[in-house]
This record gives sequence, C-alpha cells and structure tokens, in this order.
Amino acid sequence: MTTSERTTTSERGGGAAVSERVVTTRSARANAHIGKHAQTIAIGVVLVVLLIFFAFSADRFATTGNILNLLRQISPTLIVAIAMTFVISTSGIDLSVGSTVALSGSLLAIVLQHGWDPTLALVAILALGALIGFVNGWFSSYQNIPPFIVTLAMLSIMRGTALRATEGYSTPIDGELWIVQLGQGRVAGIPVPVILAVVIAAVGWLTLTRTPFGRYVIGLGSNGESLRRTGVNTRKVGLAVYVLTGLAAALAGVLIATRLSSGSSNAGSGFELEVITAVVLGGTSLFGGRGSMLGTILGALTLGVIANGLVLLHVSPFYVQIVQGAILLLAIFANSKVWARFGAVRK
Repeated sequence: MTTSERTTTSERGGGAAVSERVVTTRSARANAHIGKHAQTIAIGVVLVVLLIFFAFSADRFATTGNILNLLRQISPTLIVAIAMTFVISTSGIDLSVGSTVALSGSLLAIVLQHGWDPTLALVAILALGALIGFVNGWFSSYQNIPPFIVTLAMLSIMRGTALRATEGYSTPIDGELWIVQLGQGRVAGIPVPVILAVVIAAVGWLTLTRTPFGRYVIGLGSNGESLRRTGVNTRKVGLAVYVLTGLAAALAGVLIATRLSSGSSNAGSGFELEVITAVVLGGTSLFGGRGSMLGTILGALTLGVIANGLVLLHVSPFYVQIVQGAILLLAIFANSKVWARFGAVRK
C-alpha cells in the first residue's frame, strides 16, 4: 500500500469516526429532549387515544357542535389552569380558585341586578379576584405561611361570603346586557370563551418560556435561595403568581355566570380539583421547578374530553368526579415516582 493510499484510508477512518460521533451526539440530544418532555408527550398520546375512542363509540362526539361546546365548557378551567401552572411551578398551590369563581359570578349577578354598568361591574369583579390573589400571595410569600393553609382558609372564607351574599339562591343576569356575550357570544362561529382561553394560553406559554419572569418562576420552585442571592425579589415573584390565579379565577367566574345567565354560590364546586389535575397531568411538578404550559393545555383538554365523552355514552355524571380523582392520584404518582426516576436515569 502506497503512502497516499494509507493516508486516504486513514482519512476515511477518521471521517467515519467523526460521523459516528455526530450521530451519537444528535441521538443523545434527541433522547434528552424526549426525556425532558416525556410526560407532555405521554398525555398527548392519551388525548389522541381518547379522541379516537369516543369518536367511534359516541355518535355525536365528533360533530362540530359538540367539539365547540366541549371547548367552551373547558375554557374557564383552562384559563385558571394556565395561571395555576405558574403557582405550582413555584412549589405553591391555590385551593381557593373554586370559591373565587363562585364569589365572582355571584357578585357580578348581584351588582348587575342593582343597576351597575356592565363594564364597571366587570372591572370591579376582576379587581376583586386580583385582591383575593394578593391576600393569598402576601400571607404565603411575605409571612411564610404554607400556601396550602392560606388558600384552604380563603376557600372557606370566599365560599361563605358567596353563600351570605346570595343567601343560597341563584341570581339571574339580564340577557340583554352586553356582558352576557362573554359567556354566550360567538366570533366567526367560535365561542368567545374559547377565543379568550386561546389568547391567555398563548400569553401564558410565552411568559413562562420566553421571559425573565418565567425563568424566575421556575427558579423559585427549584432553588429559591439561589435565585434570591442573584438579586431577584423572590417575594414579589411569589406574590405575582397568586395575583394571576385570583385574576384568572375571577374571569372564569364571569364566564361561567354569563354563560348560565345567573350567578350561584354553588358554582365552582370541585373546580380547584379539576384545575390542579389538569396542571399536574400535563407534567408540572407539584414540588416546583418544572412547568409545562403545553402539558397544562393538553391536560385540560383530556379532562374535558373524558367528561364530555362519558356523558355522551350515558355514564352517570357522578363517575366523572371519580375518574378525575383517580387521574389526579395517578398523575401525582407518575409525577413524583415514574417520571422522576426516568429523569434520573436519563441524567
């Protein structure tokens, strides 16, 4: 073999080694990406399977009218779940969102019945929701009281206030008022609540993944002390996320009340369970430090599809709560055991 032939052979061998390293690197990156988003991918697959199952087993499931109705029904849940993703990513929790929904819808109906301008009433209710979130955040972030205790107390306070305000009765909302269109209106055939939910979901995704605030939220959940030492006011970040959930819950209460044309103190019963299930099911860690906005969206859609599909199959609505509770338990198990172990192996 001549010198030039040996050189050519050596170059080929070196080129093959480089190519192999490049392929290995790309494969490792692909595996790391899949591992990082494994739970989101899993819930996406589950959602597709459920859609196919109900499309073939329930005659009306795949109709345009039913799909739009399904999306309209889950819009309040999705809106609050988007905000809850920020809270849970900081290792917090907000159990008061269901009661805030009830109080917001009830007070909206009451003030409208007393002749308030609908625009003023809307602004006042949203401000009330933000105030409730501020109280939750102040006690949790500035007074270091566990969020579970604070929001559990607020759950009782807000529900009791709603019951006192309505005396246990539903308060009708005049269908002629423009504000009713928030819950019942359509734009180009798309329900207004769905449009609002899509916009809020897009803003939430951009905020969590593309802004310093989103990085602070994740950092607060993973290592709050390190984040504080970098100069970030972690208390303000913690306060802000609770204001977001309070504001989102108030908006959800408005949407539900205007869709039903009445405010009720019984609205939002079990709502916090549904919201938290959607968030955890989508891959956001209950221990903080990891949040998936896309996963939250898929989680909310999955719960909506299950509830809608079971009703169309004439399954008792009482089973829906049983299924949601079981899903929450399985999601927490997968979140803390299966996916955590998968992540450890991947590392």
